[in-house]
Amino acid sequence: MKKILVLCTGNSCRSQIAEGYLVHFAGDKAAVYSAGIETHGVNPRAITIMKEDGIDISKHTSNNMEEYRRIGFDYIITVCDNARERCPVFPSTAQQFHHNFPDPAKAKGTEEEIMQQFRNVRDMIKAYADDFVKENIQ
Repeated sequence: MKKILVLCTGNSCRSQIAEGYLVHFAGDKAAVYSAGIETHGVNPRAITIMKEDGIDISKHTSNNMEEYRRIGFDYIITVCDNARERCPVFPSTAQQFHHNFPDPAKAKGTEEEIMQQFRNVRDMIKAYADDFVKENIQ
């Protein structure tokens, strides 16, 4: 079983969404973790937009990357430039991947406009996670 760590700044939106989709697409072929260089709590809007797509992340927790230092990951995926720049070297031979997704937590506008930005980022992450699993896990 492959071990995947998804890193973001606050482990509240993008990394939580990515964890949800990687678990969904990889099934029992991967153990998926997400963490941040800080912890901001799971964003309620991320929970809402994932539920719209049939994935429940309401039980996820916001974790600090230090909690996972001793796990031998096969893959580390950074989903924002800040995490990539501040990501420490993990003592492993993990393959590293990076994709800078927009931060939906910084969205502005009406509630519907903000939610649409969350959905747009969700859809980008969903496509990335699906491709990642097809290319690296299956």
